[in-house]
Amino acid sequence: MRGGDERLVWIPLDRVRRPATRSLSPGISVYGEKIVVHGGVEYRVWDPFRSKLAAALINGLRNQPIAEGGRILYLGVSTGTTASHISDLIGERGILYGVEFAARVAREFIEHVAKQRSNVIPIVEDARRPERYAHILSRVDVAYVDIAQPDQTEIAMANCRLFLIPGGDLLLVIKSPSIDVTRPPREVFQTESNKLQAEGFSILDSVNLEPFDRAHLLIHAQSPIG
Repeated sequence: MRGGDERLVWIPLDRVRRPATRSLSPGISVYGEKIVVHGGVEYRVWDPFRSKLAAALINGLRNQPIAEGGRILYLGVSTGTTASHISDLIGERGILYGVEFAARVAREFIEHVAKQRSNVIPIVEDARRPERYAHILSRVDVAYVDIAQPDQTEIAMANCRLFLIPGGDLLLVIKSPSIDVTRPPREVFQTESNKLQAEGFSILDSVNLEPFDRAHLLIHAQSPIG
């Protein structure tokens, strides 16, 4: 592993390479993740069994779009495991808007992530009603969506229409059992991908998340430019 200013690095851990992010809040573990120090720089090892984005990176996600200074809308932020690593990636110049409807887990997100990181803004709201938080957001570069709802793709697209810049990136976690437990996951994945394309999104990549998450797919799509 190289030290320096890299915000995402790969380190050997138990003879397996794992992604790690340069900590924006050194000395603080968010969810019990392993912390390593190299060259005077603290990194947080990203657990693919706790974060679907980490699983996608390990399984070969190409050209992940979250960069330093980025503006991110995260739907379904839960307690903030993945959000904390995204916060590391975007750094102090970036901003993450984390939307969570469930009050209990939102409190954990605020306590363990948002209070420790100046680039995180918590929003306790229903992602089905993006107009309720439109006054808080500026336009974003990336929308990351991880919500277990039958209409999760429609919710993602509604938020993208309001907040995602033209040509912006959507990272959408498709949870097949949440959409239709009676259909094979492959069919569900194709149906949801078709919905995005019908709205003008370009599919850039699709990554199966097994063995870390069963019947899950992460889609990287680009919103219409014009």
